[in-house]
Amino acid sequence: MVKIRLKRIGSKKAPHYRLVVTDSRNRRDGKPIEEVGYYNPRSKELKVNKEAVQQWIKDGAQPSETVQNLLRKAAAEAGPAQAAQ
Repeated sequence: MVKIRLKRIGSKKAPHYRLVVTDSRNRRDGKPIEEVGYYNPRSKELKVNKEAVQQWIKDGAQPSETVQNLLRKAAAEAGPAQAAQ
């Protein structure tokens, strides 16, 4: 099964995460199929390639619970910005 989940990068006590598409049997930090974004929990910076994520979900990829929450957050932030323009 293909999953969209977080891959930890960064140094000790300073986490950074990449949103990756990978097989569920792979290690957390193993080689992904595709990287579709990143998340910095310290600065709350979130960047997501929404088109790629939507395509992978359409093709059957399952987002992890944390990634699903981050995607909701990204959609909520994009909504008011698009309405203002």
